[in-house]
Order: sequence, then structure tokens, then C-alpha cells
Amino acid sequence: MVQESKTLGDLGELKGSGAKTSAPADAPVHVQKLDKLGRAYATGKRKDAVARVWIKPGKGLIQVNAKDYKTYFARPVLQMLLQQPLSAANRATQYDINVTVMGGGLSGQAGAVRHGISKALTYFEPELRGVLKKGGFLTRDSRTVERKKYGRVKARRSFQFSKR
Repeated sequence: MVQESKTLGDLGELKGSGAKTSAPADAPVHVQKLDKLGRAYATGKRKDAVARVWIKPGKGLIQVNAKDYKTYFARPVLQMLLQQPLSAANRATQYDINVTVMGGGLSGQAGAVRHGISKALTYFEPELRGVLKKGGFLTRDSRTVERKKYGRVKARRSFQFSKR
């Protein structure tokens, strides 16, 4: 039946008999996720853009929609955005990356590719998760365009006021 406890020492004995006395469970173990061809696959998202990313060991080639990433993303800022997770993990020339991206504009697509590369790197090498998480590359940027409201010109802009 139910045991009554009169002192704090009795509470410690009750806890030891029924519940676990060990520390909290260990952090989840992340394992390598590869397909039949030895590639890691991940999906990255940003605004309305969705990027599908495949990573395999190679020379460091990055292809976006069957083009070199430097021709697809002509602006140096967007090229730097793609390189960030690879440089943070010191893996710039170790993997070939194939990306198909659709939706949104170039800036959103570059952010989606960066997110996808980061996730695929963690699937290929789970020990890189800490470095990429600390850099903020695994967090999906949830900011999207605010919807238009009725009675407004845009989301917040109202019609021009006229006194007469």
C-alpha cells in the first residue's frame, strides 16, 4: 500500500524504491543518414523557396539547377551565403553538392540552399551538428511576407487620406 513518510530521509528512500535515481537521459544520438548511392539528402527552406540538396564525397563542386553556383548566383553575397556552412565546418573542398531549388527570388533561394547544405552536412557527418548549430545554420528562418489585409493598399499601408 502507500507508505507514510515522517522525515526528509524517508522521502529519499521512497524515491530510490520507485523512480530512477540516475541523471536525465543522454542527448539524442544522431546517426548518419545516407541513400543507396552514398549521398546525404536534405531539404532547406527560406521564404517561398525550397531547396533539395544532395551531398556526396568529391572535389568541392557545387551545382544549382544543373549550373555552377557562381553562374546561378551571380552576386558575391549570395555565393558567400552558400559557402558559410562549409567554411564553418572546414569542409569546403571535400564534398560535391547537387541542388535543385525552386520558388521565391534569388535571395530566398540562396538562404534555402544554405539551410539545405547545413542539414545535409549533419546527416553525412553527425559530429558537425554542434558547430553548425552554434553558427545558426540549422535554424530555419521563419520570416515570410505578411499577407495583404482588406481595406489596405498593402499589408499595412493605408490609402491616401483626403480631407475633401
